[in-house]
Amino acid sequence: MFQFTNDCLLGVKEIDEEHRRLFDLLNQCVYLLENDFGIDQYTEIKDVLGELENYAEEHFSHEEAYMESICDPELILQRSQHMRFREKITQIQFRNIEEEESQRKALDELIQFLAKWLYHHIISSDILIGKLPPLEEWMIKENPFEFTEEYMIGVDIIDREHMALFDIMKRADEMVRSFSEENSIEELFKLLEELKSYTQTHFADEEEYMLSIGYEGYEQQKRSHDAFIARLNEISVEQIDEDPQRYLESLMEFLLGWLINHILNLDKKIPVKSA
Repeated sequence: MFQFTNDCLLGVKEIDEEHRRLFDLLNQCVYLLENDFGIDQYTEIKDVLGELENYAEEHFSHEEAYMESICDPELILQRSQHMRFREKITQIQFRNIEEEESQRKALDELIQFLAKWLYHHIISSDILIGKLPPLEEWMIKENPFEFTEEYMIGVDIIDREHMALFDIMKRADEMVRSFSEENSIEELFKLLEELKSYTQTHFADEEEYMLSIGYEGYEQQKRSHDAFIARLNEISVEQIDEDPQRYLESLMEFLLGWLINHILNLDKKIPVKSA
């Protein structure tokens, strides 16, 4: 049986109790698998899956609300991991488990998934909740890839290109969320190449505009642009190690964070050319 130990404690009572409940649900699955005695366990498995579905909605809602309240920088990553948990439970729920063998396979897969989740997600990710410097509020929006009015600077070409960059990043993020190493890596890198190409075009247009109005902040902007392009050029297949999902999620967090920070703290200072 799996034990809820002190190294699983976050120090947030509600979240800790909900994590303890997940250990209980995992142990229910272990009990069912080890004590089937050749009987039909369809109802019991469906009940556990229903509890896991309800648990996910309640617990993830509480955990994300707490992280949002403290502007936790892991929130974006946590949301995507929580979504994958929901998708996995839904996937198993729709399995045909009428036969005893299919029931055993479903239980075995569920146990492996939950055990990995408990020790990789709770101990490796959840344990950092509240331990890292908080983000600014714009980083914890429900849909951080939405281009909103707060990012408008009033220069038409720049605003349109910023909107396009958000769209490319949103498509890349959606691809990362549904990433499978066999099917998506080539497609994803094509999209990242599109992002790099469009970013270079945008920076050139933005710099041309700044020069046309004699903007005194041009040199700072140029250095910032060059540094970002250098970071994009560093992205390669070789950088994806044994955990490509986490690497790609971290990459998307960096790209989006840089763009938003750059717009709000630098681009917003660019004057609108007088008519």
